[in-house]
Amino acid sequence: MENITQAIQGIPLNHYILLSAVIFAIGVMGVLIRRNAIVIFMSIELMLNAVNLLLTAFSAYRGDAAGQVFVFFIMALAAAEVAVGLAIIVMVYRNTNSIDINVLNKLKW
Repeated sequence: MENITQAIQGIPLNHYILLSAVIFAIGVMGVLIRRNAIVIFMSIELMLNAVNLLLTAFSAYRGDAAGQVFVFFIMALAAAEVAVGLAIIVMVYRNTNSIDINVLNKLKW
């Protein structure tokens, strides 16, 4: 564990912040631009991974494991989100034969 912490601290914290911001921005653009439900879920996962990277970097720089523990909770939340989200996508596909989110307007009463 000591070697990993030293390797993380060998890279300046600004680089981690910049990389996380770029990854998060790509995820936001994927959610806003794309109309495919699966791509939107992948973009949400990308945003969660950017936050996880930043939490891990801050945790390693501070020498506190609290951020890394919080990452495990975020990963559990992401796994639950994927399970529920994919189940919803499968049911929408069965009803509409499409995973385009614009088709979901047809599901209104």
